[in-house]
Amino acid sequence: MATKRMPQNFSDQCMALCKALRTETPDCVACGVVDMSTGMLLSYETVDSHPPEVLDLLAGATLDMFQGRTVVMIEDVFKERRGVTSDQHYFQEILVNSDHLTHLFIRMNDRQDVVAVVVCRNSVNVGMLFAQARRVVKEYVGL
Repeated sequence: MATKRMPQNFSDQCMALCKALRTETPDCVACGVVDMSTGMLLSYETVDSHPPEVLDLLAGATLDMFQGRTVVMIEDVFKERRGVTSDQHYFQEILVNSDHLTHLFIRMNDRQDVVAVVVCRNSVNVGMLFAQARRVVKEYVGL
C-alpha cells in the first residue's frame, strides 16, 4: 500500500505532485497543477520547452472547463435534480483528446480549487492513465 505524500508546504506539495505525475503516469509528456481560485499554474514539468503564454493558456483553459459559467450552471442543475446538497463540484475529472495528445484534468479530493493536469501521447492506454494518475493524486492529502 502506498504511503501518503505530504511535503512541508503547499508549493513543495505542488512540485512533488508534478514530479510524481511526470514519472509515474504512462507516456506523460507534461503535467501541471492549476489553482482554480486564481487561475494560475502553480507548478509544471514538461519534456519540451513551451512559451510562457502557452502555459498561461493551459491554466485559463482549465479554469474555463471546470468553472466556466455554463459548466457551473450544468453542475447546479445536476446537483439539484439528484438532491445533492454539498458544496463539492459535480465534475471531478475531464478527459480531452487532441490529434496527438491526451489531456487528463483531475480535481484534488481535499481541495476542490486545485486541479492536476496530465498530458500524454495519444497512444497512451487510457485505463492505465486514469489508474496511475488517480493513484498519484490520491497520495497527496491536503493538496
